[in-house]
Amino acid sequence: MTQKTNDFSKWYIDTIQKADLMDYTPVRGCIAFKPDGYELWEHIQEEMDKRFKETGHRNAYFPMLIPESFFQKEKDHIEGFSPELPWVTEAAGEKLEERLALRPTSETMIGHLYSNWIKSYRDLPVLINQWANVFRWEKRTLPFIRTSEFLWQEGHTAHVDEEDARKETMQMLTIYKEVVEGLLAIPVYDGEKTPSERFAGAVDTFSIEAMMKDGKAVQAGTSHYLGTKFAEAFDIKYLNKENKHEYVHTTSWGTSTRLIGSVIMVHGDEQGLVLPPKIAPTQVVLIPVGPWKKNEAIIGKLDEIFAALKAQGVRVRLDDSDQSPGYKFNEWELKGVPVRIELGPRDLENNQALMKARDEEEKVSVSLESIVESIQRELDVMQMRLFKKAEGFRAENSHTHIDTIEQLKQHLAESERNGTIAGWILAGWCGEDTGEENVKEKTKFTTRNIPFNPPARKNICLHCGKEAKHTVWFARAY
Repeated sequence: MTQKTNDFSKWYIDTIQKADLMDYTPVRGCIAFKPDGYELWEHIQEEMDKRFKETGHRNAYFPMLIPESFFQKEKDHIEGFSPELPWVTEAAGEKLEERLALRPTSETMIGHLYSNWIKSYRDLPVLINQWANVFRWEKRTLPFIRTSEFLWQEGHTAHVDEEDARKETMQMLTIYKEVVEGLLAIPVYDGEKTPSERFAGAVDTFSIEAMMKDGKAVQAGTSHYLGTKFAEAFDIKYLNKENKHEYVHTTSWGTSTRLIGSVIMVHGDEQGLVLPPKIAPTQVVLIPVGPWKKNEAIIGKLDEIFAALKAQGVRVRLDDSDQSPGYKFNEWELKGVPVRIELGPRDLENNQALMKARDEEEKVSVSLESIVESIQRELDVMQMRLFKKAEGFRAENSHTHIDTIEQLKQHLAESERNGTIAGWILAGWCGEDTGEENVKEKTKFTTRNIPFNPPARKNICLHCGKEAKHTVWFARAY
């Protein structure tokens, strides 16, 4: 197993392969999700979908193929996605009259259809979400984090006015933050993207940003207020109460399977995958040890524990294969299973079992009489412990003392020389795009977002030394 401190990228690939989460396919940038990898996505889907429906959203599905003419209707949109679009130009042996794009996102197709569906203020708001795959032909790929085809959800809503649409935009960002922090145990900073980092065609873009264990950032979710731009492009109007036609105000918002990569990069250790209990495909594994085959009572007791845990909704596996205990321990550790229970003849005599949490070094003895309660308690404690560990790591690698590019360059040089993580910096920004470009060119740091609640306020622009209009997180990003 590659050490993550030596080669983080290689460690990441080793981890997902040893955990059996995915496999490569012959098409560049397209991966196959193995059952454990896909189940991680299913748990994210389940929690997100529940939250969406609680707030009145419904699921629908829209075509994958989008006519080229649709993209031409919103100039900023096509400019933002054009380099990444794969095109279908031929079908059934004949050239198509119009090229069809494999969707990079569905604003254009949905805008076209909403113009047919929305006629009156009584039709609003329209609150629709889609679970789908999308295509963005990436030059550099990394499984789960950046692939040419990936799975995601994209919400698309239409509203009577800006106030209602902006309320929707922030509501969905809040849901993303609560799910990522609560389910995935990943702390995030929520805030507004700078204009250069906005979604193509948006009026305002908001994001949640997460720090990985190599100090880089992952944009974990975005929510966009689109104003009337797409409504004007696709003629989405409604008749208001005064019998006048108005353009709707629209939003879009999305998260993707890059959240799986984020879980791996945030919680993994030198032994590989560590999964928060709430998302783990297998939360508990039961392993007989010692000469257990000669003692039927051991398997009998494990079967009893298995049934009791299943009845409580715990995702549990019993490994009674003929592999050695050491082999089994290693295999389940590589899969990131949160809790392991070991039971042998002596344990049975003492009415106890050994419990090992994936993120802790020591095993602890637990009474067989209360083992189900002990396991459930440990799952809850581990979930919070992983969040606190990630929060502590983020705090250790977030820097608020850097105010100039020269200081940032010095910080990066010291990090490289000492083999430490550069992390994120909180700095001032004057609001000029040229400043962002200059910082990126000289340091490869980009603006992540303008946090709603920064840990400090910065008064000097990192780029030019003038008065800062915004306090911004800067980091290298995936």
